[in-house]
Amino acid sequence: MRNRLCAASCAFKPGLTALAAVLALGACANMNEVQRGTATGAGIGAGVGAVLGAATGDGGGRRTATGAAIGGAAGAVIGNIWSARMEQQKRAMQQATQGTGVQVTQTADNRLKLDIPTDISFDTNRSDIKPNFRPVLDKFASTLVENPYSKITIIGHTDNTGSDAINDPLSVNRAARTRDYLAARGVASNRFTVEGRGSHEPLVPNDSNADRAKNRRVEIFVAEPQATAQAPQSSGTGATQGTGAGGGYLLPPR
Repeated sequence: MRNRLCAASCAFKPGLTALAAVLALGACANMNEVQRGTATGAGIGAGVGAVLGAATGDGGGRRTATGAAIGGAAGAVIGNIWSARMEQQKRAMQQATQGTGVQVTQTADNRLKLDIPTDISFDTNRSDIKPNFRPVLDKFASTLVENPYSKITIIGHTDNTGSDAINDPLSVNRAARTRDYLAARGVASNRFTVEGRGSHEPLVPNDSNADRAKNRRVEIFVAEPQATAQAPQSSGTGATQGTGAGGGYLLPPR
């Protein structure tokens, strides 16, 4: 409750400026990662709740505060957490990908992100996984099996060489091949969402061979929903098998 109140406190006073809100949130800086993730979700929910409360009729500050409290509770429930399982997975992947060019980071919304350049994962205009990429995926699959509560989103990207008719399906195929490889190593298929963005979301302008190479990539996001915060640690025996699409944590493709 302390964490939720810390994140949502600014919403309870509609007269606070944006600067004051930032200062209030700064008081939570001594939280650990799991607490901070919960507080972030609560803060976002509180802000939305406060706006809705103030806009739905008379009641002034009391209505705003009520909306903030409700919104804060909802935000804490629907957000992602950065659990001990996620931290262990991040460290394991940083070790497994050292020197490969793969970037392993924690995003602002508490997702684990693997940014994988295509030059180590796929040949030009191909969706077949290269042999030197397989050990990375093997290790990644084992960390996913150990954390069966997480959801995985895989997004393929291309450079702007060629038309959308070529690039769009190629980006999807690369993401799908990555999913299939992980699923074949024990990761339940219902945990995945696969998307392709073609050349529509470049990291850098496509004005040189080096920059085009940066834009040819696969991004993998792993999210553990707040609802699983109290889930027991995995015994490493694998996830329940199933079929279908997992929950998405990104905006839909263009």
